[in-house]
Amino acid sequence: MYDNYYFLGIGGIGMSAIARYFKHNGRNVSGYDRTRSPLTAKLEQEGIEVHYEDRPDLIPFDIDNTFVIYTPAIPEDLEEFKYVREKGYAICKRSKALGQITAGKDCLAVAGTHGKTTTSTLLAHILTTDEKGCSAFLGGISKNYHTNLLLSHSDDIVVEADEFDRSFHQLHPQIAVITAIDADHLDIYGDYQSVMDSFEQFASQIVEGGTLILKNGVPMPTDRVKARVYRYSFDTPCDFYASDIKHLPFGRFDFTLNYPGGKIEHCTVGIPGWVNVENAVAASAAALSHGVSVRIIKTALASFQGVERRIDIHFSSDKHAYVDDYAHHPNEIRAAISSIRDIFPGRKILGIFQPHLYTRTRDFADDFAAALSGLDSLIMLPIYPAREEPIEGVNSEMILDKVTIDDKMIVPKEELMKTVAAKDVDVLVTFGAGDIDRFVKQFEEYMSNV
Repeated sequence: MYDNYYFLGIGGIGMSAIARYFKHNGRNVSGYDRTRSPLTAKLEQEGIEVHYEDRPDLIPFDIDNTFVIYTPAIPEDLEEFKYVREKGYAICKRSKALGQITAGKDCLAVAGTHGKTTTSTLLAHILTTDEKGCSAFLGGISKNYHTNLLLSHSDDIVVEADEFDRSFHQLHPQIAVITAIDADHLDIYGDYQSVMDSFEQFASQIVEGGTLILKNGVPMPTDRVKARVYRYSFDTPCDFYASDIKHLPFGRFDFTLNYPGGKIEHCTVGIPGWVNVENAVAASAAALSHGVSVRIIKTALASFQGVERRIDIHFSSDKHAYVDDYAHHPNEIRAAISSIRDIFPGRKILGIFQPHLYTRTRDFADDFAAALSGLDSLIMLPIYPAREEPIEGVNSEMILDKVTIDDKMIVPKEELMKTVAAKDVDVLVTFGAGDIDRFVKQFEEYMSNV
């Protein structure tokens, strides 16, 4: 172990969890990020030094006693990145650091192009409800625990397994869940087959005698998987699925959880949306496979409060409501809109969408348009570039022009609040993985006072 841990891109959700881990272990932790955010502010409150200028002079000078962890989202020409490589600091990617932390532990990993954050957070909540407990590195802020890092003395460790940059290839879990395999991150993978191959590689790394919980209908080959394979579904009969599904008020459900050992009747999930019943089936399948009792699972499902920015209801009344969601892939948007319509039946939904990445916009413009056409009204923001340079001819208009609803427009961020205020809003939903979350507090206040 080193005394100093320095993070390039410390404000990322995955990076910040590892930073907190080393801070908890008594190390000196600091780092750089391009922009301030509520997450970096929280890190600073916890005693972690964060700066926002590309300044190598702020990196700890003790080269032999400093370990640098970086996210692949940072640019190659970042001066600090060049400096630590030139000076010979010990350095590795976030994914490798997480792999080293989980080595020798009973790792339960949740992967998938969507659904993994809620499912892994729910799985961690189930294990935490059990006396044994768990540690967890999550891709979102748990609303039960107000953090993305859980720590315990248990050897059980829950990890969100990220497919970006093939990060999850650093993991060798005892139990793994795969929630979905969609074409995504094609700037990294090139084509869908390469995405599928990458998930197949991840599944092959489950330890012998372990368990794979695979979403029913996902066409991933399992020939190389050494673990036993189970399938799960929302309501299609298979190894784990929900039946006797009954609607409850506010978009929640009562259901029976079917599993190879029997049934758990009258389950409820503490948060609304049919997609969260599906996520609950997946998390419960992993927990049951790990030996957690039926009683604990049923209790934990009902007490689960969800994850920030995942169908996150900030305000709700008979006249107005505001929901924020991280959805940034067409299938995520489609599922979120479907669930929101269950929560607010018969009401008009105005969606605000900020596309994330030029490559994703280019590759999925038609699919985004089809998904967003499920709204009643649409406001789009310009593309959030993240790590990418602009691509000529790729813009938000590529999507908007193909959206089939009539009430649609593109506005710059600086005019967004004024544009929304001019509309008769019933249910407002913000979608996106960029910096649209900076508007959440403003929209919450506006919708609660309009």
